[in-house]
Parts: sequence; C-alpha cells; structure tokens
Amino acid sequence: MVQNSTCPAYVSWRTDGMMMGMPVFAQRLIGDGLITLWLSSTPEPCDALPCAECRFFTRSMHMKPSTPSPMTNHLIDSLPLKDRASFLADCEVIDLAFGEVISEPGGQVTHVYFPLDSFISLIESLGEREQLEVAMVGSEGMLGMSLILELDESPLRALVQGAGSALRMPAAALGRHLAQCPALQALLRRYLYVLIHQLTRVAACTHFHQVEARLARWLPMTQDRAHSDQLHLTHEFLAMMLGVRRAGITHGAMALQGHGLISYHRGDITVLDRAGLIEASCGCYAADRSIYRRVITEGGAP
Repeated sequence: MVQNSTCPAYVSWRTDGMMMGMPVFAQRLIGDGLITLWLSSTPEPCDALPCAECRFFTRSMHMKPSTPSPMTNHLIDSLPLKDRASFLADCEVIDLAFGEVISEPGGQVTHVYFPLDSFISLIESLGEREQLEVAMVGSEGMLGMSLILELDESPLRALVQGAGSALRMPAAALGRHLAQCPALQALLRRYLYVLIHQLTRVAACTHFHQVEARLARWLPMTQDRAHSDQLHLTHEFLAMMLGVRRAGITHGAMALQGHGLISYHRGDITVLDRAGLIEASCGCYAADRSIYRRVITEGGAP
C-alpha cells in the first residue's frame, strides 16, 4: 500500500491490475474487500484533488462500470464536507440480506443504519397475519430515528426488503456527533419530519385509496430504492406490505399489466412505463417526493 505523494489522506494500491484511491479513514470500511469506497468529486481518483472536496461513492472492486454509478446515502451526502468526513470515520460498511430482521418493536436500538443500495421496510404488526408496511428507508434516509428523540427503543419491525450494503454506526457514536454537529442535528430533525409525514400519509392512503392505485404508488417507491426496473416480489409479500389479501394484489397487478405499465410473472415484476405507473398512482407518491425535496434536498421550511 503506497501513500499518495500529494495528499496525505489518500492511499493507492493495485488490485486485479487496477489502481484505486481512497482516504485513509475509509480503509477500514472495506471489510472483506468486495466493496471499494470512493470519496472523490470526480469519477476517478485524482492526485491533485484536495481532501476537503471528497464525496462518498461506492463501486465494485473487480469490475469497472462503463458509466459511473455512484451509490451514496443522501442524508450523509447532505452534510457539510468537514462534518461528513468525521461522520464517515465512525461508520462501517455492512451487507444486509433479504428478509433479515434488524429490529423488533420494543427492542433496543444499538446502531443506526444508512442504506446505500439496500432498503428496509418499517412494519406495524397487530398479529401474525395483520401486518402493514408504514414506511420505507433506502438511500434517502436512516433507520434508528428514535435516537433523535433520546429513546433507544424501536417502535416498529425493521425488515430488509432489498439486499445490499449500508453504513452502520453505533448509537453512542451518533450521540457524540449530534452533540458536536449542529448541521447533523438540523438535518435529522428535518428527516424525522419527513418520516412522520410518510407514516401519516400511509395511514390515509390505506384507508381511502384503491389497491390498484396504492400498488402503482408502492412500485415506484421500491424502484427508487432498488435502483432497478427489475423487482422480485411475491403475492404474499406484496399483500403483507399493502395490508390486503392476495386476491387484491392479483387484481391490481393484472390491471397494471393490462395497461402496459408492468410485466408480472411468478413474482418477477418489470417496470415498463414508470411515468405511466406514477400517473396511475393515487398521488401519494408525488406528495412524498415533494416533501422530501422541499424539506431535505432544498432545505425549505417543513
């Protein structure tokens, strides 16, 4: 491993014939070496790039994509550069498996999670057969928001719906950063507001809107976080997420397929017409994206 001659925060090394570059504090985030973390505002590492202009990316270590595909968490990416570097130093990259349960209602919150290319369903359960997804967390958000309220108890079941990577930080470390970083405090309070809006919107949507429109809303929400047009979702899983019977999912999926918006076969869903799917949704999808953009991306008043 060779220290970069122009920037003490960067190192470079050769793996499979490819030169890589990354800040020193990110070396320990690699884990088993399957993921390389890039903190650079350019697609490739640059010797002349100042450390203060780092940007968080992930890439495959063994395959260079034809077009750069940055994988980041928007909340972390929204932090000022100096705060972001310090924050990332206390994070580790982990793999989340499909179907993995991260927390149960009443369980202690020991870590917070910032999904990169994974996503997590937050589920309210009134019994074994009475479950409803009330929120979804992907690369736009964070799991463990009860810590912002100084509570280390999970209110909902957190189930990994999309396998992939995430950044994980111990609860104690988050507490230290919150105490030292006003920008982080403000950002996470804003995200908490957005999450409350999502929870209340789901409650109203479930009560007033038809299954077909709700499914048309849920699919682009999932597509946004999966970063793919290809989704594998069984009738049973969709029924649980939307709190309806399997027959309702069958009817809704067939209707959307009949309109040429999706193709659906044995649990494999392909989004064919995203714009049409959003148009067929109940309007809640657009409302969710609008409030996130206004409160988080643009930093407007809640």
